[in-house]
Amino acid sequence: MTSNPRYLPISVFTGLLALGTLASAQPVVTRLTPPSELFSNGQPAPVIARFLPEQRFDLQATIKPDDASKSITKAEFAINNQVVNVSTALRDCSTGCLPNISKNTAVASVRAITIKKPGVHTFSVTATQSDGQKVVATGNFEIVPFDTGGQKVKNIIIYLGDGMGIAHRSAARIVAGGYAQGKTIKPLAMDTFPVTGLVKTASLNSIVTDSAPGMAAYVTGNKSNNNEEGVFPDDTVDPFDNPRVEYLSEYLKRTQGKALGIVTTADVFDATPAANAVHTSNRGAGTGIVDQFLDDRHLTGLSVLMGGGRKWFLPATVPGSQRSDRNDYAFSSTDAHTADIVKRWGANAGKLDKDRDLIADFKSAGFAYAADKTALDAIKPGQTNKLLGLFAYSNMNVALDKIDGRRGKKTGVKGSVVDDFGFPDQPMLEEMTTKALDVLSKDKNGFILMVEGASIDKQAHNMDTERWILDTIEFDNAIRVGQTFAQKRGDTLVIITADHEVSGVSLIGGSMVSDNKLSELAKDGGVANLRDKVVGVYEKAGFPKYRLANDGYPEMTNVDNRLLVGYGANSDRHEDWRTNDRPIQDSQQPFYKSEPLSVYPADPTARDTEGKFMVTGQVPGNSGVHTASDIPLSAFGPGAWSFTGVMDNTDVFFILGQAAVKGVRAPKGFTASK
Repeated sequence: MTSNPRYLPISVFTGLLALGTLASAQPVVTRLTPPSELFSNGQPAPVIARFLPEQRFDLQATIKPDDASKSITKAEFAINNQVVNVSTALRDCSTGCLPNISKNTAVASVRAITIKKPGVHTFSVTATQSDGQKVVATGNFEIVPFDTGGQKVKNIIIYLGDGMGIAHRSAARIVAGGYAQGKTIKPLAMDTFPVTGLVKTASLNSIVTDSAPGMAAYVTGNKSNNNEEGVFPDDTVDPFDNPRVEYLSEYLKRTQGKALGIVTTADVFDATPAANAVHTSNRGAGTGIVDQFLDDRHLTGLSVLMGGGRKWFLPATVPGSQRSDRNDYAFSSTDAHTADIVKRWGANAGKLDKDRDLIADFKSAGFAYAADKTALDAIKPGQTNKLLGLFAYSNMNVALDKIDGRRGKKTGVKGSVVDDFGFPDQPMLEEMTTKALDVLSKDKNGFILMVEGASIDKQAHNMDTERWILDTIEFDNAIRVGQTFAQKRGDTLVIITADHEVSGVSLIGGSMVSDNKLSELAKDGGVANLRDKVVGVYEKAGFPKYRLANDGYPEMTNVDNRLLVGYGANSDRHEDWRTNDRPIQDSQQPFYKSEPLSVYPADPTARDTEGKFMVTGQVPGNSGVHTASDIPLSAFGPGAWSFTGVMDNTDVFFILGQAAVKGVRAPKGFTASK
């Protein structure tokens, strides 16, 4: 390292200044939260962490003594050189820290800070070592000001098509809308939204995000590491004690009393639904995640929760349950490091209770419960203001398989795929959305509703083309429900976006042969038959010949001149361009190793290889992967015109907050004539 002090890490440099001399050894601040370029690289910009006025967040620092014989005895935070008048929790790392953290390292925390004044603020930590040496480290954050606005938005609906990039939307339009001489016959609902922009999707620690920080960025205004939601990274192993940042649901519940609804086709503990209400560094900590949904509903306003995931709600003694103390949480009442989460945030202390009957607890809290579509249909508008629906042990079945089940199509071992999974009576996403709006619209203070089309992502990972296309159509049907709701009311802002793109989907053309001919070619297989004779590009692609049934989904997917889809972020796969009768085995289902689920292929490379040709992939493993591509965001309703241009995923949060708190505003440079 150069001897020029300007190139020293700022934590070291400021520590030297505090001592007034160049010491050979001294304590060092190795992490300062909220994250900032000022701390990391000594640069005041760009400002990484941003918050709304009075949005709550935690301050934290990790401080390492200069040798193993010493300890950190005191730490104090300041904002703009003014000492934070809140006690600092100081814990050592003798236990419970990451393996690379020395045992005498200390983690200092101040919980639930709020700042009202807009602008860029500096903050610092001053830590004292047992021999009296001190170290100072400085970072910054921004309080984003509210502008004078117009109409306040009462309700916000966020549609999140997990993994849905531009090509996924286009494919759904081609299949569901159809083309006549190059013109779309029927647009998707999302095509009719008046405003569309592009969103940059990187997480705090990677150019390629996963779903947890991808969703959380929209509803916290801040970046998290991959696998984390509603928190900043720290140096402890406890997945529930990380420094928190307040969700939009928490902020608007605390300031306006709004309710929260979460609807998904995934397991409800999954990354996207949890990243609207649950603070954790481990998106896989299922028991603790679902417990937080209920126990911290006074903070989030959670009133509707629907999807799969029943396995987390059943007592550990019940077959199918996946509850475990290993992925639960319990905050200490004696250690201020976690006790302050309860004291300062008002969070529930938690309990290691694998035998908890969480469905019964939801019912006791006043939630109506639906275990299937029939029960969901039986809940009439106005009957309840709280609703829990759990329609599968883990992820719900995808649209193609649910529709096949309703049509009586024999594709499964026992009859249909949904029969094999044990849940033949599952609602479609649009049916869940309709019921959610029925319940939430009764709240006089308004609501936030997040609706996720989850298996666009999961099936694109599997490179199961028809399944993710039909899930995108199902997602669009749910969008139409929210759009109609917003049109009637005029006080609801609706956005459609994704957390990331998955698998590098590209629409490469169309089949040059009929379905019957394709079946014949598949028997012989190989590149010469299944690529050279089938794949039509440019004018040879023509137009696919899909037809919709009365239920709004294609009568069949094995049609003449079908749409052909390629993948740019895929593993090796076998391809014959025909619809797979069965989905990939869902290993998150508790009974996937037993019949009939054990009959399902384990991964895309395990699918029937007869007649197919190998498409060499660009990534290792047996799955497509997320990409760093920008994704589209479409908006409808008051404030829609604020979502123009290219924006960071965190920008969305501040637009939503502005619309709800101060009212919608026109974007810079926008006039009514434009």
